[in-house]
Amino acid sequence: MARKVNPIQDRLRRAALERAAYLAIYERGYAGVTLADIAAHAGVSRGTLVYHFGSRAGLLAAVMRRFSRTIAVATRRAVRQAQTPEGKLRAYVDNQFYGIENTRRFYTVSLDFLAAATRDPELMAVQRAALRESLGADLELARLAGEGGADARARLLRAMVEGLSVRFLADPAPDLAQYRADCLAGLRAVLGDGEWSVVSGA
Repeated sequence: MARKVNPIQDRLRRAALERAAYLAIYERGYAGVTLADIAAHAGVSRGTLVYHFGSRAGLLAAVMRRFSRTIAVATRRAVRQAQTPEGKLRAYVDNQFYGIENTRRFYTVSLDFLAAATRDPELMAVQRAALRESLGADLELARLAGEGGADARARLLRAMVEGLSVRFLADPAPDLAQYRADCLAGLRAVLGDGEWSVVSGA
C-alpha cells in the first residue's frame, strides 16, 4: 500500500531541504557541493533528497528558484506596503541588502549559480526565470517615475543592484549602511533624482 503524503508537510520538508542545500552551496560552492554534503546539512539520507528532487541538478535548481522568488516577493510586498515614494525606495534598498551575512550568502550563491548556468542550458532557464522575477519587483519601483520608459529604468535598477552586489562580495569589510546609501543614491539617479516624487502620489 502506497504511503499517504500530507501535502503541507511535504512542502515544509522540501523547504527545509532547500534551505539546507542553500547553506551547503554557500559553504562548498556550486561545483563542489554533493548530495552527501547536502544530506549531512539536512540530517537526512541521500535517498530522501533524490525522492524529493530527483537529482542533484533538480535540487540545486529548486534552491535557486526558491530563494530568488523569496527575495523578489518580499521586495514587491515591502514596496507596495510603503506609504510614500521615499518609503518605497528605502523598502526596496533594505530588501536588496538585508543584513551582512544574509546579503553575502545570497549573492555568493547567486553568482555561483550564474557561473554554472553559463554552461548548462537547463540551469540558464532557471536563471532567466529568476531574472524575470527580480525585474517584476524592479518594475514596481521604476513606475514611480511614470509608465514611459519604466522597462528601461527597471533594467537599470537591476544592473545597479547586481553591480553593487559584486562589489559587496569583493569588499573585505563591507559597511552595510554605506551600500544601502549607495543603492539609494543610484535609485534616485535612475528615477530622475526626485522628479518621481511629483509624478507619483503613491
